[in-house]
Amino acid sequence: MATPTLSRENIASELRTLIGAENVDTTEQELREASVDRFKKYTAVHNIFDGPIPAAIAYVRSTEQVAAVLAFANEHRINIVPRTGRTATEGGLETVVENTIVLDGSKMDQIIKIDETNMMVTVQCGVPLQHLEDVVRELGLTTGHSPQSKPLAQYGGLVATRSIGQFSTLYGAIEDMVVGLEAVFPDGTVTRIKNVPRRAAGPDIRHLIIGNEGALCFISEVTVKLFRYTPENNRFFGYLVDDIGTGVDVLRELVVEGYKPSVCRAYSPEDANQHFAHFSKNKAVVVLVAEGPKPLADATAQAIEETIERFAHEKVDPAHIEAWFNNLNWGQDKIDAEKEVMLAEAHLGYTTEVSVDWSNVRDLYDGVMNRVRTEFPHAADLTMLGAHSSHSYQTGTNLYFVYDYQITCEPREEINQYHIPLNAIIVEEALRVGGSMVHHHGIGKYRTPWTAQEHGSALYILEKFKSTFDPNGIMNAGTIFPLDN
Repeated sequence: MATPTLSRENIASELRTLIGAENVDTTEQELREASVDRFKKYTAVHNIFDGPIPAAIAYVRSTEQVAAVLAFANEHRINIVPRTGRTATEGGLETVVENTIVLDGSKMDQIIKIDETNMMVTVQCGVPLQHLEDVVRELGLTTGHSPQSKPLAQYGGLVATRSIGQFSTLYGAIEDMVVGLEAVFPDGTVTRIKNVPRRAAGPDIRHLIIGNEGALCFISEVTVKLFRYTPENNRFFGYLVDDIGTGVDVLRELVVEGYKPSVCRAYSPEDANQHFAHFSKNKAVVVLVAEGPKPLADATAQAIEETIERFAHEKVDPAHIEAWFNNLNWGQDKIDAEKEVMLAEAHLGYTTEVSVDWSNVRDLYDGVMNRVRTEFPHAADLTMLGAHSSHSYQTGTNLYFVYDYQITCEPREEINQYHIPLNAIIVEEALRVGGSMVHHHGIGKYRTPWTAQEHGSALYILEKFKSTFDPNGIMNAGTIFPLDN
């Protein structure tokens, strides 16, 4: 971990010289809010910020400024927390080291080039996903990327956290979409990975950077694929089945046969009731969308209808599914409403997502449910415990565990009393059955106790990346790698 050689006042002063006083924020409340991400949303909504408060927020406007700030921080052993979009949920944006610089790329917000012939678009790291999607849809195109954070997320953060979207079964996750990128390393070195369809020129070095969570470098520019946008061909499907295991079996049948519904989801009865209370009837719910050129959408729709006939089910009016899906994403309005509920009712909902192969889905689901109900000391405060599968692959799927609880402790104790132990049970059960402890939100700072178990002997590779590219340990201390490493 880096030990700064300058005071916080000197850090801020040097930053003003490097990038201009107008780009350096040392406002007390802004610094306090910059010390956390959504992992500490309950304490933050009560205006409680107990961790180290950063020395400054540096709003960079170019790759050259990013390089200058990083080289300065590297020389003086100052911790850097890169951010764009601010939608992280696992503590990745938390400043756990004194006198950190929060390096914010949100003002690097230019769409550099839309290439309709080669079906790709190049953007700076601060381009909002929703803005880009709106622009390319005017051209009859889409990014195919639609995480729930779409109204707020920006490209640097999406790539750094290995983001995934609601249409992933058809379009893939962010790592499938990235063609090339530019990144800046702690010593100020700028590196560019060129845009090519594919190459066999050694390891795919994009993946040294995608998902690095700001622990290795700062992502400054990204090129991603584009796809044809044909919403007129969308077909929506919903079904009630007996349990989430049956719902996942439906998903498996479709995916392993080679079909790719853009949306491919199965909800446990508990989770379904909070999304689909007007029709779920305490049953599990399967949600599917056929998308793409009309012949492809029609073939997918036919496969969905034929596959569901192999299982006991009840059909749901497609209009219900379309209406639900059109209101799924979280913008600032929903976040503000959530804050009001937290303050007024001391009630909170949270999630932990993991992945597992098909044969262990039921074991994982049952293991989590049993342990939470029998081992979690505050189980009586739970108002909902369920899960859904929302991203599927040839070899398996993810489970997105959802838990809501009535908070009966002081705000500072909420994380330790509720979220951390629930998160731990889910992570431990995923690892027990050979799955991954995290599917798409990233390790952040709160899943690092299991980084070694997650990677096993391959941890050697990760540690070599860290020691080689960040020998002074200035990049996002405590993220991916525990603080004592």
